[in-house]
Amino acid sequence: MAFVDKIDAAAEPRISMASAGDYLALLKPRVMSLVIFTAVVGLLLAPGGINPFVGFVSLLAIAVGAGASGALNMWYDADIDARMARTRTRPIPAGRVTPNEALSFGLILSVLSVAILGLASNWVAGGLLAFTIFFYAVIYTMWLKRWTVENIVIGGAAGALPPVVAWAAVTGSVGIESVTLFLIIFMWTPPHFWALALLKTEDYRRVGVPMLPVVAGEAVTARRILIYSILLAPVGVAPAFLGMASVAYGIVAAGLGAIMIARSIPIVRSRGLDRVAARRLFGYSLFYLFLVFVALLVDRGLDTLGLF
Repeated sequence: MAFVDKIDAAAEPRISMASAGDYLALLKPRVMSLVIFTAVVGLLLAPGGINPFVGFVSLLAIAVGAGASGALNMWYDADIDARMARTRTRPIPAGRVTPNEALSFGLILSVLSVAILGLASNWVAGGLLAFTIFFYAVIYTMWLKRWTVENIVIGGAAGALPPVVAWAAVTGSVGIESVTLFLIIFMWTPPHFWALALLKTEDYRRVGVPMLPVVAGEAVTARRILIYSILLAPVGVAPAFLGMASVAYGIVAAGLGAIMIARSIPIVRSRGLDRVAARRLFGYSLFYLFLVFVALLVDRGLDTLGLF
């Protein structure tokens, strides 16, 4: 019923006040930048290589697909975005983009991105991109986010798929290496977003989104942040054991993982009430993911030069 109501709302005629910047905002450029970065790593680590032009078009299609997911997410979540402090200025709740425009924009970009990737590289990659968009826009946004406390855990799969899609664009398949890249992002997502949720608990409570701090409390959230940080550490080191990277990479990844765990401990000690510690972990988690993937690229480059 809620979905039908949103379709009806999207169909209501309204005068558009949208600018190019508003449409860019619908793409969630910060999220898109992370998608592009992890996809680049998947593309460059994949064996066999790819024509530079095809590689560029493939990355562009993946980026557009991620943006399409963001637009569909903002369309569906416009009601709760309007009531949350950090999202109320987004284009739809602010009235600059109509729901119908956002929905049409997201659907058109979804179809174009999948078609371009399938035609430019292969349909395994195209199919994976289609699944990624569907998972984020439908499974996560329309179902998981509002109905289960495990929304971030399960929904994190969507954000973890871009390097797998890029890998498939090169190889036409999904290997253990690309699955490992997926698992790094998948295990990283819960502590990253739960740290943010600790900072925005009242916002989520106000709109009825069952984020972990709202449903189970800050203390439980703090413990689960630490548990996932501990689980993440060996997954980050896994490429060194699978032959994807050198021992040097493994040492770097182990150190980064140890810091992630160390940053989680003060949150547990404060039972999730130390907002400064939560903010520090949130910031470091971005740093962690960036450095792990950069380390993989540097390691591959040094290996190619025969230095490892």
